[in-house]
Amino acid sequence: MNWAAFSSAEPDLAKTVEERFGAYTHHVLATLRADGSPRTTGLEVRFLNGELWLGMMPDSLKALDLRRDPRFALQANPGDGTGMGGGDVRISGRAIEVDDPQARAGYVEEVGPPQPFHLFRTELTEVVRTCVEDDTYLVVQVWKPSEPVRTLRRT
Repeated sequence: MNWAAFSSAEPDLAKTVEERFGAYTHHVLATLRADGSPRTTGLEVRFLNGELWLGMMPDSLKALDLRRDPRFALQANPGDGTGMGGGDVRISGRAIEVDDPQARAGYVEEVGPPQPFHLFRTELTEVVRTCVEDDTYLVVQVWKPSEPVRTLRRT
C-alpha cells in the first residue's frame, strides 16, 4: 500500500505522521546489510503526489542495501526530545527503486536533488505512533495494511 492509500484509509494518523516528518529535515533510515545486520543512516524524505519518496546519493550503502533487500524502517527525527508534538513516529515497508523517466523528472522538478541519484517509492507494511496522553497514558497506535488502527494505552 502506498502513502495515498494509507492517507485515504487513516487520514488523521497520516496527517500526524507527515507533520512529524515535516518538523525536521533529516531522519533515520534502517536497512539490512548483506550479512543481515542492521544499518542506520540519515535521510531526507518527501511526501509528494501520494507517495513517500526516499532519495539517495549514487551507490550509497543504504541504496545498495535496498536494492538487495527492499525492507526498511524509517523513524522521524525526535529533535531534542522536548518538543515531540505529535509523538514518535515510525514507518516500515519495502522500497521500490524508480527508473521511470517521467516519475524521476517529476521528483527532480519538485525537489531538485543533486544528479545522479537513486529514487525509491515506498510500500508501507506498518506505521506506528507513540505518544503520551494527558501526562498519564503511553499511547501506541499501530496501523498495518487491511487493518484499522489499533490503539493501546498503558499507565
